[in-house]
Amino acid sequence: MNNPAPTPLGDETPSIGRRRWLQNAGAIAGGTLLASSNAQNANAMTAALQEPTTPFSDQFRVTHRRIRQSVMGWCFKPMTESQLIQHCVEIGIEGIEGIDSKYYPEAVQKGLKIALVSSHGFGDGPTDRANHPRCIEKLKTGIDTAVKFGAPSVITFTGMRVPGMLDSTADQNCLDCWKQVIEYAEKSNVTLVLEHLNSRDNSHPMKGHPGYYGDDVDHCIELVKQMNSPRFKLLFDIYHVQIMNGDIIRRIRSYHPWIGHYHTAGNPGRCEMDEHQEIFYPPILKEILATGYQGFVAQEFIPNWKDTVRSLRHGAWVMDVAG
Repeated sequence: MNNPAPTPLGDETPSIGRRRWLQNAGAIAGGTLLASSNAQNANAMTAALQEPTTPFSDQFRVTHRRIRQSVMGWCFKPMTESQLIQHCVEIGIEGIEGIDSKYYPEAVQKGLKIALVSSHGFGDGPTDRANHPRCIEKLKTGIDTAVKFGAPSVITFTGMRVPGMLDSTADQNCLDCWKQVIEYAEKSNVTLVLEHLNSRDNSHPMKGHPGYYGDDVDHCIELVKQMNSPRFKLLFDIYHVQIMNGDIIRRIRSYHPWIGHYHTAGNPGRCEMDEHQEIFYPPILKEILATGYQGFVAQEFIPNWKDTVRSLRHGAWVMDVAG
C-alpha cells in the first residue's frame, strides 16, 4: 500500500484536525455506504470502518516522544506477549503493561519499560472487607514487582458495589484497606493508581463494568484526596471518563495534581482512536502535556481493524504529538 508520508497529528491545529475528521465522516455518510440497507452495502460499511481515512504510514515509528507511550497487553489477544513486545520495540513505543509478569524480563531485555504493574482485580476490590486480606497481599506483591523492574506504579480498584451498603461505608472500607498498604508504597517509591471505570456499557466484559463502585471520576478524586499521599493517585482512563462524566479537558486541568497514569481508547466501542469514534485526541494529549505530566499514557483500545499491527501503529501515530 502506497500511503502519503505521515503528517504528525500534533502539527495540526485542533480545528483543522477536527474539520478533516468531519469531512471524512461526511463523505462516508453521503456516499453509497448509507444509500441502501441491503446486506452488500452493510458489509461494505463494516469494511470501511475497519480502516482509517486519515493518512499515516505503515512504516511509521514514534519520533517526537513527547507522550511517553505504553500499551495494554490484554487488548491485543490472541497476539502473544512476545509478539506484542517485539512490535512495540519496532514501532518505538516506550512501555508495556497488562501482561503476565513472567514476560517482564523479556520486555525489559528488549528495551521496554514496565509502565504499570497489576494487583487485585476490579471485581474483588476493597469495598467488601472480606476482600481486604487478598487486596493487601496483591498490592504488596505488586509493589515488590514494581521495585524489581523499575515500574513507577501499581494499579488498584474500588471493586463492585455491595448490595445494601451505604456509599459512606464503601468509601471507608476502601480507605481502610489502602491505608494498610500506602506506607509500604511510600517507602518503596511506588505509586498506587486507582482506576475509574464506566458502569454503563454492558456489551462486553471489558468495555464496561456494570456494578463497579468507582464509576464517578469526581468521587474517585475525592477518595484520592482523602488518602492524602503523594503515592496514591488516580488512573484517568479517558474512555471511561468520556462515558460516565465527559468534559475531559476541563477535568484534566482541574485534577492533574492527583493523576498518576492515563489510559486511552475510542468511544463508543473501546475502539481505535480514529475518525469513526467521538473523542478527538490531539487537544487532549496536548492538554496532558501542558499540565507538566511526565508519566505514561497507555493505549487500551480493542482493535477492530483486520490488521492488528497496523491498528497498533496507527494508535502510536495518533499519540505521537509534536509541539
